Amino acid sequence: MKKREMKVTPWEVSGEIDYEKLIKEFGVSKIDDKILDRIKRHTKDLHFMLRRKVFFAHRDLNWILDEYEKGKKFFLYTGCGPSGPIHLGHLGTWMFTKWLQDKFGVELWFQFTDDEKFLFKDKSYEEIQKWTYENMLDVIALGFDSKKTHFLIDTKHISLLYPTAIKIAKKINFSTVKAAFGFGNDRNIGEIFFTSIQAAPAVIPSVLKGRNIPCLIPLAIDQDPHFRVARDVYPKLGFYKPAIIHSMFLPPLTGVSGKMSSSEANIAIITTDSPKEVEQKIKKYAFSGGKDNTEEHRKKGGNPEVDVSFQYLRMLFEPDDAKLKKIEQDYRSGKMLTSELKEYLIKKINAFLSEHQKKREKAKKQINEFIYKEK
Repeated sequence: MKKREMKVTPWEVSGEIDYEKLIKEFGVSKIDDKILDRIKRHTKDLHFMLRRKVFFAHRDLNWILDEYEKGKKFFLYTGCGPSGPIHLGHLGTWMFTKWLQDKFGVELWFQFTDDEKFLFKDKSYEEIQKWTYENMLDVIALGFDSKKTHFLIDTKHISLLYPTAIKIAKKINFSTVKAAFGFGNDRNIGEIFFTSIQAAPAVIPSVLKGRNIPCLIPLAIDQDPHFRVARDVYPKLGFYKPAIIHSMFLPPLTGVSGKMSSSEANIAIITTDSPKEVEQKIKKYAFSGGKDNTEEHRKKGGNPEVDVSFQYLRMLFEPDDAKLKKIEQDYRSGKMLTSELKEYLIKKINAFLSEHQKKREKAKKQINEFIYKEK
């Protein structure tokens, strides 16, 4: 069977994802054991997403650790494009970001790119605002510190973002944007400008404080091109280049290529799904690495590398390395069946979502604590 060609842009991820190839194509560096040891010196333990190389690549991570060790605190910046419900694939980056906030005691600037989704999606401005509100609830429910977390909503905070965005935009020519994103002449002019808006929050705290503050951006690697375009501009404007730490994609339920998408809510697990919906989706759609029948599986075992249920445990829902190793061994040997692996995952997801949905409800009263108030 012919492999589907890989495509990775901020708006489309498809085909067989080759992370080694992405590292070379994007010009990022692999996270090695030396960097992990440096992080561990400050955090005392490593997040399982680092141990398992779910966060696998970076830009300037050594530099930001150098600055931190000199006593210069960095801030975190990540975000969300609100165009639909939040699914499990969104959560990994934000859960890891929360861990970084807790371990380093730093501020987080969280951007909701409602303008981007209006420009790039066939959705009304009003619908995008509805999703912005809904998505904020999910972010708050993950437990970020409201005293150190600032939500920026692009259309709401444009007076803060725009002076910096136009300075960035003036230094980026159209041919660079076309080459980076594969844009043709049919794109609307808002799409061409958008990168400068996404690049702005990486320096907004520096603008507000009147001094350079290092920035670390946790993101899925499909968002890297925005910063690849903008990174050379920051020093020209007198700012530090932001450091970036890149994660892999949580695969869609149907297989290990591409990434989970909220536009396929019927086959993606979203944060408002009921226990029954989670069970039905996992049982019906989760791609199996098991054999065709029980007898053959018991004899030959399964392949956890391609099994979506195992990958969800490895990347998101089983932080205990010893438990994960036992599941892997049992599945490979045939001792654990695909149906048993799916049942284990269903329990894990539903336990998480049960708590998340309660916190999500409480978040409705907390939104104003998180939205940045301009002085």
